[in-house]
Amino acid sequence: MDVIVEFNDAAFRHNISKEDILYALKTKVFDVTIEEFPEKCVVIGFDRAGNPIELLYNPVDYNSIRVFHAMKLRNSTIEMIDI
Repeated sequence: MDVIVEFNDAAFRHNISKEDILYALKTKVFDVTIEEFPEKCVVIGFDRAGNPIELLYNPVDYNSIRVFHAMKLRNSTIEMIDI
């Protein structure tokens, strides 16, 4: 089943395109709920150029999500998720 992806305007604040966000979701190597904030999830995937990016999203229901953050992968995100 394909996931329906919605976007908050803030998802584009760091100039990551919709196409790169969707590609990162398809190429994700990490997708987990943030322990302290169970309504938020973090994804690490790759943009179409192969660069690692981070995404944050809220589950909307069983087959849809709302992405509200996308940017180049930061060390602080790696440390937060302890990988």
